Amino acid sequence: MSRFIYFVEAHLVWFVMFVAGVGLLFPATGIILEFAIGPLLALLMLIISLTFDAHAVRIVFRKPSRQLLALGLVYGPMSIAGWLTGRLFFGSGPLAAGQTLLGTLPTDVSSPLLVLMAKGNVALAAVFNAVNTALCPFIVPFLFLWLTGLQLDVPLGSIILELTLIVLVPTVIGVSLRTKFSTFFARHDSAYAGIGSILYLLILLAVVGPNAATIIGYGGYAFVIAGAALCLNLIGYLVGMSSRLLTSDRKEVITYLFTVSKKEFSIAAAFVAASGLPSEIAIPAAFFAVIQMITSPIAAKILARH
Repeated sequence: MSRFIYFVEAHLVWFVMFVAGVGLLFPATGIILEFAIGPLLALLMLIISLTFDAHAVRIVFRKPSRQLLALGLVYGPMSIAGWLTGRLFFGSGPLAAGQTLLGTLPTDVSSPLLVLMAKGNVALAAVFNAVNTALCPFIVPFLFLWLTGLQLDVPLGSIILELTLIVLVPTVIGVSLRTKFSTFFARHDSAYAGIGSILYLLILLAVVGPNAATIIGYGGYAFVIAGAALCLNLIGYLVGMSSRLLTSDRKEVITYLFTVSKKEFSIAAAFVAASGLPSEIAIPAAFFAVIQMITSPIAAKILARH
């Protein structure tokens, strides 16, 4: 079993492309996993949180300026980039609004896994992730209204509950276990990235399958939507890399890179549905989910080699 785990981690990029193709060609394989996205994300957070202890978290909180920088990059330049790419690729209408919404979204829950694979600061990534997602119900509607003029209603109770169960609770449990039984869990450090990679592939399949008909249904125009998603994703990497102007710590730069470039796509559909807005506004987020889950392992592999 351990050999399989290491093999998946070492060849994650190819597995991602294969799984994405399976999800598009055989949507049923992903549809049966759709209900499990939340638990899979929570389990992923738990696995990643087993890689650092409470001491590492305390070190992170000693420098709140790093969190402020992460917040600024995630919600500042990326929101503007979402609006600009929306106008550039779609002009106006639901897809342009959806691209703008995409830019305002918080960090994707899976970002600490990519930081781990790229040998960044995982504790810092987990804290960034928790804070950015906790604040999103209050920041995203304001930014979206400012950029589009559209009112975004947030199902505050359900969003907070979901984020608590998926991000906060698993993280607290994982860090607590690592702190109390450090010797035992440290013994398995080499396996956590591989286990996380397998969960990542299952999440990808659960995302692609249910959206396969929509993606294929756009025909050739799907490449335009995917192009917009890729453009925003690449801008995210550039914005994340700009942190080098403020820190020379390579692990921190890697953490900013994935914190900024990855977006929590699943929140978009919940916001759109609660607001009674056209469902097409959530489409760019669905495309972005697939794009970022393909580019992130590639970026992590490149960074891990240097």
